[in-house]
Amino acid sequence: MNLTNRKAVITGGAQGLGAALAERLAREGCDLVLFDRKEETLRATADQLTATTGRRVIAHAGDITREADVETLFALARETMGRVDVVIANAAILIAEPICDADASKWKAVLDVNLFGQFLTMKHACRIMKEQQSGSIIQINSKSGKKGSAANSAYAASKFGGIGLVQSVALEMAPHGVRVNAVCPGNLLESPLWTDPENGLFPQYFKAGKVPGATSIDDVRRHYIQQVPLGRGCAYEDVANVVVFLASSASSYMTGQALNVTGGQEMR
Repeated sequence: MNLTNRKAVITGGAQGLGAALAERLAREGCDLVLFDRKEETLRATADQLTATTGRRVIAHAGDITREADVETLFALARETMGRVDVVIANAAILIAEPICDADASKWKAVLDVNLFGQFLTMKHACRIMKEQQSGSIIQINSKSGKKGSAANSAYAASKFGGIGLVQSVALEMAPHGVRVNAVCPGNLLESPLWTDPENGLFPQYFKAGKVPGATSIDDVRRHYIQQVPLGRGCAYEDVANVVVFLASSASSYMTGQALNVTGGQEMR
């Protein structure tokens, strides 16, 4: 699967899964524009990837929920790279709270980033790709886009909506040679998203009582590993393998799909 000289945009590219996907695409031959609100971290990631891969990696900071910022991102990408072949819509947040205790402003913030931000990304990507008559948009979704998640209603609602967005935009853009698909990872249990001692999902879920009977964070970890038929959490590389496939011509007959990368935890 050859991605040499493809031009890609990745939102949420400063750290975590976004940075891992940026590294993989750069090693596959892509030039990149990375977008994130964490400007210092974003620039450090871009500089490191340029140094280690030899590809052109540009950092552009902004807010995924502000249309002016997203419009500027894609104008910069077209101006600096000439075209946009691949867009990875990865920017997302997660705030876990039981429904009876949920803070309405935080609940809305999750929808703003995870769904409205996806809409803005696809809108401005599609304008360029429609003109090109080509392109692949890859939404990073979640197994929570296929099944509900206790104490996680905002995140699941945003991800269910994201799959509807993918299917709708895929239908609209198919006549223009633009493919739109989603990747639904399982739990990235070794990532900072989960392991951060203050804001990670392990402490969040323990505090929210998401795992009945858990008396420690280790109990929460064991619970999530036991849920996976293949017996381990999802790794960045598992997701990257599918993203590379969807970015390449090997997936040229696929659009509107939401591919599970869950170790068998989700099969629909």
